[in-house]
Amino acid sequence: MKIRHKLTLRYTGATAIVFSLVVLVVYLFSEHSREKEFFRDLTREAVTKANLFLSDRVDAKTMQSIYRNNRQFIDEVEVAVYTTGFKLLYHDAQEIDIIKETPELIKNTIRKKELEFYEGNYQGIAMIYSYEGIDYVITAAAYDGYGYAKLNSLATLLIILWLSGLVILAILGYFLARGALQPVSRIVDEVDVISESNLDTRLAVKKEHDELDELSETFNQMLDRLEKSFDNQKMFISNVAHELRTPLAALSTELEVALLREQRTGEEYKVIITNALDDAKSLKHLITGLLDLAKANYDFSRIVTEELRLDELLLDAREMVLKANKNYSVDLIFDQNAEDDSMITVRGNAYLLKIAFVNLMENNCKFSDNKSSDVQISFFEKNAIVRFSDAGIGISKEELEKIFIPFYRGKNSTRTKGQGIGMTLTQRIIILHNGIITIHSHIGEGTTFVVEIPHI
Repeated sequence: MKIRHKLTLRYTGATAIVFSLVVLVVYLFSEHSREKEFFRDLTREAVTKANLFLSDRVDAKTMQSIYRNNRQFIDEVEVAVYTTGFKLLYHDAQEIDIIKETPELIKNTIRKKELEFYEGNYQGIAMIYSYEGIDYVITAAAYDGYGYAKLNSLATLLIILWLSGLVILAILGYFLARGALQPVSRIVDEVDVISESNLDTRLAVKKEHDELDELSETFNQMLDRLEKSFDNQKMFISNVAHELRTPLAALSTELEVALLREQRTGEEYKVIITNALDDAKSLKHLITGLLDLAKANYDFSRIVTEELRLDELLLDAREMVLKANKNYSVDLIFDQNAEDDSMITVRGNAYLLKIAFVNLMENNCKFSDNKSSDVQISFFEKNAIVRFSDAGIGISKEELEKIFIPFYRGKNSTRTKGQGIGMTLTQRIIILHNGIITIHSHIGEGTTFVVEIPHI
């Protein structure tokens, strides 16, 4: 069942309950008013007849005759007059006797002064009436035919209004629900055409600051994340297909050369195996770099983070660099003494930050004649700052703009091995940690990478 139909049914159901309560209250109030009004009429009629009888202005036979004649056409009031000792003085029609008075009724009337009650469909009263200083008990009863007729007409009218009102409200509710959900239908139509081939499409936001705008904006944010994820996957697959081709081809060539001749010397096989091993190591480094690059594209909220001291991370990174490259030199310099450890403590992922720092240290060492990197640590109010400097060949202004492009290698890269992944990976890791990385370089003077990361 569609939402518009559910809303229509719920709206109609809720309205029906409220409408029914209103109709019921109107009916009950009308019935209560009819009842009270008729009890007052009975009292007036009883007093009038009792006064006529007790004052001898009309004799009993005449009054009884009038009652019997009127009873054929209207709901005439039957009145009886008793003494307080339960002696009958007058009765309109004793053979009919609607109330059927008893001594108990007379006693209750004397005690309570006035009673109102029902005898079947008839309403009745019993009351004390004083005439010339003497108390009498008067009873009166009649059927409120006119009142019930009006009440039945009212009930019929209320039922008609209830039914017609519900039909009108159901139709109105349907159109209101359809109008309210029209923007949702538009959103569904817009979403329906979005696929992996056009993830850059976004839902229109009307800036009305309602729930549908929030839905559209949330969906657009989800599309942003999906598009980024798809782009990362496409780039990763493209990078893998492109970059693995060369080392695999070189490895295959080395092995094919080994099979060209059946007879080879041990030295020749050693050279071939050494070359193949170098190609395999290069392939391993490339795969590791590609995997690290993929990890750096994750949502930061999905990465395990903890509070990390930058000095400890840099020491670990320095150890990793020196262990892999015996001829490299890395010096750590502290510009300031941190009295508060929080100034050099950041929240992040230790594995990724070590990769970034190792890449920067190795980049300094690769492109400097003395194979060294100077690492300076400082801090300010919000950020911890790490500078990685070398006195190497430097980077030209044109190449500075391309250094973070995946797999880009500058003109001076011919003197070193690499895949062009390290700097791209480093930048993404720093950005992932809400930091920034900048480069200052001059040809022949050296290069400095400045990393700024918010401390805790």
